[in-house]
Parts: sequence; C-alpha cells; structure tokens
Amino acid sequence: MALKQISSNKCFGGLQKVFEHDSVELNCKMKFAIYLPPKAETEKCPALYWLSGLSCTEQNFITKSGYHQAASEHGLVVIAADTSPRGCNIKGEDENWDFGTGAGFYVDATENPWRTNYRMYSYVTEELPQLINANFPVDPQRMSISGHSMGGHGALICALKNPGKYKSVSAFAPICNPVLCPWGKKAFSGYLGTDQSKWKAYDATYLVKAYPGSQLDILIDQGKDDNFLSDGQLLPENFIAACTEKKIPVVFRLQEASTRKLELVLNKY
Repeated sequence: MALKQISSNKCFGGLQKVFEHDSVELNCKMKFAIYLPPKAETEKCPALYWLSGLSCTEQNFITKSGYHQAASEHGLVVIAADTSPRGCNIKGEDENWDFGTGAGFYVDATENPWRTNYRMYSYVTEELPQLINANFPVDPQRMSISGHSMGGHGALICALKNPGKYKSVSAFAPICNPVLCPWGKKAFSGYLGTDQSKWKAYDATYLVKAYPGSQLDILIDQGKDDNFLSDGQLLPENFIAACTEKKIPVVFRLQEASTRKLELVLNKY
C-alpha cells in the first residue's frame, strides 16, 4: 500500500512524520503520525499506538503532549492514528462533535449509512499495524496501546478483545463503561443499532469480565477534578470493580486536577 509523506520534522534526534494513505477498511484517505527515534536507524523498536479523543486528529497528540523526548530516550516508535474516517460525504457526519467526523469510537459500525466507512476498530487493530510493520522498523512482538478519553476507551477494548496482541495498555480519563454513559449511548445506537447486547462487545467493563486471563498490564490515570468524571461519562469505578471481580490487576491513579491536560505516561515494555 502506497504511503504519501505529508511532513517530516527533526525532533530530539529522531523524526516526526505524517503520512497519508488509502484505507481499505475505511474507504477513504487517512493520515497517521509516526515518531521514529534515533534508535530506529539501526534496529527495530517497540511500538506504541496512541488513540486520541473526541474531535481530535492525528495532530493533537504530536503537538500538545510533549512525548518526543521520552520516546527518543527509550527508543520508542509512537504511532498516532486519526479518530474517524474523513470526507466520506455521509449525511450528518459533520453535525455533531461527539458523533461522526472525529468521533469514530473505535467500533466497526453495523448500521447504515456508517457501516461502509466507520470501521475504526478493524483499522486500528489490523490495517494500521500491518501498514506500520511493512514500512517501518518496528518489532511486532513489542506493541502496546494507549489513549485519552474516547481513545482510552479504544485502547482498553483493543487490548481486551485481542489477548496477547499488546504488551500493555494505558489510558488517560478513559470512557470505561460506554453502554451506560451519554456519549456511549449516542455513539453506539448510531453505529451499532438499538440492540444493546451488541454494544457490550465494545465496552471495556463487559469485556474484562470475559477476559481469558492472559497477562496484560493495565494502567489508568484519571484527574479527580475532571468534569466528565463527575458528569458520569467515564465511570472508571465500574471497570475497576469488574477487574477486581475477575482478579485482573489494574493500576488506577487518581491525579490532582484533570487529565484533560495531557501528560504522557510511557507504557511498560
């Protein structure tokens, strides 16, 4: 699959690049950002996939988080995906910030008119890693995933639905139980239909209850003053309770202020 380089910038001895490609899963052109540390010039490096939150693009994380120095020092390739298909000319796709463009919710839609393009789960777990593995010096056996808010939800479900695929998963202020929160109900009903039993396949709290038990390091950082926490959009307590019941270890860190002000916590490799 052909890649078109959009930009390339030196950063802490490595290169921050952005590429565009034609996505088979999403039936549109997609962009992704990739940071190649200095170590990638001579050997294959572990890869961290980053999933952003509502209304974001691949640009938000690479311009706002300040992760480059740590990635450079640790020899870590970091891939930042977009949050939805773009320019699909679907009626209503640009009407809301929490549904449609910029809000793919990392599911494979089953409802018309979204099902043809909105297949972010398959894009993130299959197509994008295959593209990265074929074109960049990454070690497929050392792959982890992380994300923020909607992207934290995406990171958790990708890891839980694919035991053994990711070495670790970490999330900032993730949407942990979307079948019970307003954002999730809106997105899932639109993308997956009204049968709520189908929603559980993309809900971390339900997925962890059925997780087969292979080793997975889970880290969640949550700001205690996050207004979306108090509004009932995130529901980490439900996920923690499910992990406790299943005896799956999870590190949950409640931070001062809000994790909406992103700080990168590198995954354990």
